[in-house]
Amino acid sequence: MSGVLRSVNRVLIGLTGLVLLGLGGSVLAGALWADPGTVLLSASARQRWRDQAWWWPVVLGGLAVLVLLALGWLVAQFRRPRPAEVLVDTRDGDGATLRGRALEAVMEEAAEAVEGVARARVRVTGAGDAPVAYVSVLLEPEASPDAVIAGLTHGVLARAREATGLPELPAEVQLRAASRRPRRVA
Repeated sequence: MSGVLRSVNRVLIGLTGLVLLGLGGSVLAGALWADPGTVLLSASARQRWRDQAWWWPVVLGGLAVLVLLALGWLVAQFRRPRPAEVLVDTRDGDGATLRGRALEAVMEEAAEAVEGVARARVRVTGAGDAPVAYVSVLLEPEASPDAVIAGLTHGVLARAREATGLPELPAEVQLRAASRRPRRVA
């Protein structure tokens, strides 16, 4: 999680806590000092609020904005940042950059060439100098998961690490089995 997102999370959680604490304290204080038979607003005050029709759209609009902001914040919690470019060590003192999506495409193609892999999806996240690969593989019905993992680890990921010049390329591999279609008996 990036530092900015972590800071925003802390500020939002702190503000939410303060608002809830204030609301709870005010309700508790009102309940302690009010007589059980008293009403919060008199009849004339309630009528005055009903006559002012402008505040309903303002309140509903404000709540809609708060809901949209909360949904945006929730989506940001699950999004992993993708590097636009991955830094490549050219071993000559200079560096080069490789587009993150290009690295993903090459790794997907190499993963699909591994025996037993029906389809592969690769997503590279993290910083440009420390990327992390997430590989999702759909296995063919007769594939050996051990052989596929070995092919990915010693083939695809090792070549990607070597090609980029990274000392390490952490990866998370998710295997799913393809459903076997039932055979028709005549």
